[in-house]
Amino acid sequence: MSTKFKTVGIFGRVKNHGVRETLKALIHYLNQLSQEVLVEAETAEPLNDPSLKTITRHQIGKQCDLLIVVGGDGSLLHAAHAIANQAIPVLGINRGSLGFLTDILPTELDKVKSILEGKYNLEKRFLLTTNIKLDNKLIGQDEALNEVALLPDAKPHMIQFEIYIDNQFVCSQDSDGLIIATPTGSTAYALSGGGPILHPQLDAIVLVPMFPHTLSSRPIVIEGNRQINIIISPHNPTSPRLSCDGREALNAPASSHITIHKKLQPLHLIHPIDYNYYEALRSKLHWGKKLQYIE
Repeated sequence: MSTKFKTVGIFGRVKNHGVRETLKALIHYLNQLSQEVLVEAETAEPLNDPSLKTITRHQIGKQCDLLIVVGGDGSLLHAAHAIANQAIPVLGINRGSLGFLTDILPTELDKVKSILEGKYNLEKRFLLTTNIKLDNKLIGQDEALNEVALLPDAKPHMIQFEIYIDNQFVCSQDSDGLIIATPTGSTAYALSGGGPILHPQLDAIVLVPMFPHTLSSRPIVIEGNRQINIIISPHNPTSPRLSCDGREALNAPASSHITIHKKLQPLHLIHPIDYNYYEALRSKLHWGKKLQYIE
């Protein structure tokens, strides 16, 4: 079969329910199509198949033309961080609970064939990059496809901080923290915090306060190319943490300065040709279902 993609990389968290069976089915299906396949090394190990050609996570972006992720949105986020600096497109096969980023069901592998033939929709999703400085020294940095979250430390407490956008003062807050989300992340942690849903093609960032100590504090949507600066109050009693996409948190001690802005290299996300964002919202968030009354 003549395909648009010469080499396909495969990634999945095999410990998750059902992923192993779907990985085996996907690899078998691609082999039947005579498609060149490289399986990420940690993904391949539990499959116990010596015939598999493997590749390290950091080589995927250099040796593959397409990455297929089997799992939920968390698995796709995990894979996205590994290829964040390459333009390799990513396709998701859903074995998770929601699957806003992983469109194809395990029973729909025929859609993979159409995608390999070049029949698909391509979206560019931007990431956020962040760094933390204390006394002008870099003490932490990371990237996020969904959100950057300012969180309390191990003990719950209010965080005192100031927010600036393009060096213009916005407000000061006493709250449990702040979620800074991309349109991709607007249906994740930010949504549970009361933030709005942003269409993925919007060039925008949403700031969602977490349990602010005032009734007037509300989420705000800003233009995507703006730079956000957060200054942790020198009077903050403990060190908050900064987490990108739920990954290991970075310390943001009192008087530290946090900078957040759009990453130049976007993630290229592939959808089947029949993908419908609004249908995905309805099905994942259970919109428009017939009400069930108790008689």
